[in-house]
This record gives sequence, C-alpha cells and structure tokens, in this order.
Amino acid sequence: MQNIKTFLAQVTQHPGVYQMLDKDGIVLYVGKAKNLKKRLTSYFNNTAKDLKTLSLIDQVHDIAITVTNSDKEAVLLECNLIKKNRPRYNVLLRDDKSFPYIMLSHHRHPQIALYRGKRNKRADYYGPYPSALAAREAIQLIQKLFKLRTCRDYFYETRVRPCLLYQINRCTAPCVNFVSKEDYADQVKMAQLFFAGQNQEILQLLETRMQQASNELHFEQAAQFRDQIGRLRQLQSKQYINVGHGNADVIGLEIKAGIACIHLLCFRQGELSASHSYFPTVPAHTSEPDIISSFIGQHYFNDVTHTEAIPKTIVTSHDVADLDSLQQALNEATHRKVEFLCPQRGEKKKWLDMALTSARQALSARLNHVAHISERLKALKTELAFTGPLNRMECYDISHTMGEATVAACVVFNEEGPLNSAYRQFNIKDITPGDDLSAMRQVLNRRFKSMTAEGQVPNLVLIDGGKTQLAVAHEVLQAYGLTNIILVSVSKGIGRKPGYESLHRLGQPVIHLASDSLALHLIQHMRDEAHRFAITRHRQSRSRTRQQSPLEQIPGIGAKRRRDLLRYFGGIQGVAHASLDELMKVPGINRSLAERIFAIFHDAAN
Repeated sequence: MQNIKTFLAQVTQHPGVYQMLDKDGIVLYVGKAKNLKKRLTSYFNNTAKDLKTLSLIDQVHDIAITVTNSDKEAVLLECNLIKKNRPRYNVLLRDDKSFPYIMLSHHRHPQIALYRGKRNKRADYYGPYPSALAAREAIQLIQKLFKLRTCRDYFYETRVRPCLLYQINRCTAPCVNFVSKEDYADQVKMAQLFFAGQNQEILQLLETRMQQASNELHFEQAAQFRDQIGRLRQLQSKQYINVGHGNADVIGLEIKAGIACIHLLCFRQGELSASHSYFPTVPAHTSEPDIISSFIGQHYFNDVTHTEAIPKTIVTSHDVADLDSLQQALNEATHRKVEFLCPQRGEKKKWLDMALTSARQALSARLNHVAHISERLKALKTELAFTGPLNRMECYDISHTMGEATVAACVVFNEEGPLNSAYRQFNIKDITPGDDLSAMRQVLNRRFKSMTAEGQVPNLVLIDGGKTQLAVAHEVLQAYGLTNIILVSVSKGIGRKPGYESLHRLGQPVIHLASDSLALHLIQHMRDEAHRFAITRHRQSRSRTRQQSPLEQIPGIGAKRRRDLLRYFGGIQGVAHASLDELMKVPGINRSLAERIFAIFHDAAN
C-alpha cells in the first residue's frame, strides 16, 4: 500500500468498518473497530504478529473505510459486507440463508409449513430454527400430534379425495371436509399452545376431553385423545435436558486437522428445541475467540429484522473476541440485556459439555468421510511426489509419564480413512525409562518382524518426532529390506500449535506445508489419532500398575499371605516400613519369604 503513513495520519478515530483490498480490488478482509485509527495502525506497527496477519498485510493494496454512528452499526455492517463479499481472511459460514421459521397460515383450515423470508400478517410464525432440518422435524412432530395439513393452498383447493397423509394418520383431510371447522380449529389451538411450550396445559385439556368423551360413551373419540396424550408424554420423556425456563443458546467449538466445527444447542421455553452443527471456513491461524465472535455476528445478525432469534443467554466454550462491541450490538438489537457465559462448573457446564461432545462427533464424521479423505490423500501424494497407491498408511506414537508405563501405538489409514480393525498397541519393556528412541526402535522391530503377508506392507510410515526418530525408523526398515516404504516424521512447531509442523524425509530439505494444506490436514489427522490411541492405552496401563500391589510380584506370596501381611501391619505402608525381624513374626512368613518381601520394597526405594 502506497503512502501508508499519510493514510493512517488522516484516518478518523470514530467507530466504523474497514475493508482491505488486493491489487485487483478484491476484498481480502472485513473488520470493525471502535476506533478506526487505532485498529488500522496496529496492523502496520512493529509489534509481533501472527502468520495470518502477516500474510494479509503482504497482499493489501488499498483500504476502504466506512464510518458508523455506533458500535452496533459497525457490527451489522461488518456482517452484511462479509455475507456479500465472502473475504478469504474472514471466518465464513457456508450457509448464509435467512433463518427458517414454521408458518401457520390464517386460513379456514390453516396450513403448517417451513418458511423463509419476510413475514406478513396473513400467518403466524414460530421460531426461528437453527436449520431447515430442525424446522422440518418439528413439522413432522406437529403432524403426528395434531394432524394439521401441510399441502399448499393450490392442492388443498383442487383435491376431490384425501391424500396419502390421511391414509397414514398424519392429516384429518380438511380438503374434503372429513373434519369439521371447529374440530380442526381446536387442533390448531393446541398446536399454538405446543409452540408456546405449554405442554402441561395441552395434557390437562386432552385429559379433560378424554374423560368427557368417555362419560358420553364416545369411546372412539376418547381413544384418539388417549393416543394424543400418549404421544405427548413420550415426547416429554425424551426431553432429557431442561433449563427450567427462558431461552438460551449453547455454542461449542472443536477444531481438528484444519477443520472447525461449531455445534449449537437451542433452548426455547426451557426445553432443548434444536441442535445443529456448522462447519465455517476458517482462515489459517485464526484464534478460537475470533471464530466464536465471527460465528455469533454472522449467525444472529444474518437477518436483523428477526431479533427474537437472539436468546437472553449465550453460553460459549471459549472467550469471545470484541465481546463489548458484540454485546452492545445484541443489546440494542433486542432492547434487552444479552448475557454471555463461559462456565467452568455447574449445570450450564453440563450443557456446554453436551455441545462439545456433539461437535467432536460431527467433526469426526466429517474427517472420516470418504470423499473428504480422498481429496486429502490426493494432496498428500502431490506433496510427496508419489504416483503409486497409498492404500495402507501407518502412524506410530509413543506415550508415557516420566518414563512410567511406556506404550506405543500404531494406527492405520487406507483410502477410505481410519482402519480401526488394524490398530495395534505395544507395551514397551526393558528400556531406560523415558528413552523414546529405544521405544520407537522396539515397536518398529516388533511390528515389521511379525509381518507375514505382502498385503500388510504399508506404503507410508509416519513417525511422530523429529530427525532422530526418523533415523531410527530408517535403520529398522533397512534391516528388514523395506526400502520402498515412504518414511516421514512430523515434529511439532512453535508452541506445539497445529499448522506449524515440520515434515522430515531422509536426505531431503525440511518441508513446511501451509496451515490450510489438505496434505497437512491428513498428516495431522493420522498423528492426532495415533496420539489419542496411545495415550488411552497408556492411561489404562498406568492405572493398572499403580493399583497393583508390590506383594503380587513376589513368588510364594498368594492371596492368603498378602491378606495376612496387610492385616498384621495395617496396610501396604506398614509392610514397606517393617524390618526383617518384624516380617518374620507374621504367621506363615519364614525367613526366605521375609527376605524377598524386604528386598522388593527396599530395592525399589534405592
């Protein structure tokens, strides 16, 4: 950018929005600021910056600014410009449609349907819902409970006989007058109560009508009311999360192998009404607070006319960047206070754990999707300049705690993703505690020594470590004549943060892949899976070791003698501190056994 000092000297200190443009006038980034001068100056001073910011600044050719009257206007304008221009350096939601609502038309026989767009006075609208899927599920539930029509007015007016929905008991066929206007209106009223969260009122009303119909000997009608009551009670039993009252949204963020997943739980009228996963496009090295902040802005201000979409409480798994500005904008939009929480304990922490668990599951499913794996596999082959098949890739990791209970893990990926049935774990023994190189040598020797079939030979072996681990792996593979296997080690970068890894291959320069590289994402996925598998087994092994009594290692000491020793000395600590003479006083313990017991504790201490 030319004359940056002159530009910065003239920039206003008012709130507003700035757009960073490249040499072709394409918008690279859209940001908001309480003080435009202060924010823009921070990009071009000498303070340390992350790689994302440095990459952005290198491409900036011009900056366009728009001054706003308040922080709220800046938030709204930023969201609109992001939605319009979709800049590559902003967090972007893939679905930029308006919120879906459920519409209940003002008609002689009201229709229930999913609706997007501007609302008019000829219908009632309920929602908004976080996704069209959530809205459709609600409509299907209403059909089962109250049998309202879903067909459009054109079909409703031209039908001469009931449709299939009537045959499967999902509609009362008002189109051919199979239900009276009064009875249909009664079902509409109960649907409205249902949307208002007044399930208990509906149950009381249905129970009263069932009893009345039974007293009047209208048993068929009473049975219909009974079935409705049963479906409502079944629905309530499935609603296992209840916040008591009010509206709240819970936002859980999980990032893995270059992909971010945000899971949103929506509580309305005190009950969990919807659950949806989003996969925003996230620029490299974007922080979690920035992702959460961008998601909130784009999600709630997607349609500024529908501010009832904004709940009273928003619970997040991470801190929120620019929280003050965002909160002020939300408060002004809703004309009430919107509370942000990041709980560490209590009931709200349980909601958050549920959102995070859902995010992890959705992210795992996406990572393991065959099409997604195929794209990453193709990118990895390009980076490694490999033209053959990669139908078996193995990744090795070592896990221990200060040398205790060392465990190695081997995870296997093929062209369709993780091959769980081929995963293997190895208990590492007879090495110096904490010697990762010896542990790696042992696990590779055991793995390739036991290889019996040609189909078990991997195309690629990935090692979690640096050049020294790579040299050990190369030595083992050479010893078994496996010279055609691609051997790569991956070492963690600055602060052990994802995206800064270095790849090592024997006799070749260190490879630094871009943090948004699909090849790097596949390598991260394999490494993280190996680490997860190794540390799970390590924790199990360590727990068993710590729970095991040292007395179990002594030949000649069975269950009865162990029990006698523990009773005599009052526990394992008493046995450990007993002298040789004291041990011999225990019934059934001769001098030979006493010496073994004394040695096991005192040798271990030395």
